[in-house]
Amino acid sequence: MARVFAGSTLVIASHNPGKVREIADLLAPLDCEFVPAATLGLPEPEETARTFSGNAEIKALAAARGSGHPALADDSGLAVAALDGAPGVFSARWAGPGKDFDHAMRRVNETVVERDRSVGAPVSRAARFVCALSLAWPDGHVETVEGTVCGHLAWPPRGTGGFGYDPMFVPDGHDLTFGELAPERKHAISHRAAAFRRLCGTVVPVR
Repeated sequence: MARVFAGSTLVIASHNPGKVREIADLLAPLDCEFVPAATLGLPEPEETARTFSGNAEIKALAAARGSGHPALADDSGLAVAALDGAPGVFSARWAGPGKDFDHAMRRVNETVVERDRSVGAPVSRAARFVCALSLAWPDGHVETVEGTVCGHLAWPPRGTGGFGYDPMFVPDGHDLTFGELAPERKHAISHRAAAFRRLCGTVVPVR
């Protein structure tokens, strides 16, 4: 049986302000205090796993053990069909040490265009966002869920909302990118929202 979170403090194990803000919005129904890992001065652990779930667990466990409180970590990224799932778990690394996602989006587009040239025809622009959420306790117990949203790449990027690769991703059934959608609309359909629905249906009771 899954362990149920019943604490009054939850550490958000991320140093990404956009991700912290989005997670806090999704956690709003919970009656507890949310503390970003950066506020506690917790270091960012090295993400050495080959899966989103594995990296989320690494981050959640590091924050839980470092803070003495349950911690929630997200590992998410863009998986492009024509690139065999890349950038995938390396999505943040494609942005470089300066976390320049304008550069990362250009790199994704240029790599897809190179694939067009190599096969002599346009390749699929299908892509999906994946989000793994891990809730860890200081004693080492972890609960992990995943959510996905399918769509396609847009170029050039559109919109200034969201973060990361949002301006170049159009979810299925929509004409706007995640960068153009209002936050409440994105939250209703995103990979992160899907993962939160699974989490709240198992280990995080909404009061």
